[in-house]
Amino acid sequence: MNRVVHFEIPADNLERAKKFYGENFGWKLNQFGPEMGNYVVVHTGPTDDKGMPQDKAFINGGIMPRDPSASAPILVIAVDDADAAVERSEVGRKTGQEILDIPNVGRYARVQDSEGNVIAVIKPSMP
Repeated sequence: MNRVVHFEIPADNLERAKKFYGENFGWKLNQFGPEMGNYVVVHTGPTDDKGMPQDKAFINGGIMPRDPSASAPILVIAVDDADAAVERSEVGRKTGQEILDIPNVGRYARVQDSEGNVIAVIKPSMP
């Protein structure tokens, strides 16, 4: 069974979003630079030295600049094969995004579900 392993929250203003989530929920935030799309990694609980949750009750997430393929929060689901998951999605290509190989993270793609919601699938490169 595939499980939700990550979430992504789009933001119009990253600084404002970081302040909101950091102050209201105590999440730890790590901002990447332009080479990684200014992505903000979110730690919702205790993590190990690789940034992975120590307790399976927690999942990490991200805050990213809002774009046409990410106008609302996205659930990221771990799969055995991201390419096959996209192929199985009838409307998967409607997001207009290619499958991405994210270094040290995995093979990632956004697809639409049957209700028009954008979700993401990832074949993690880490266990």
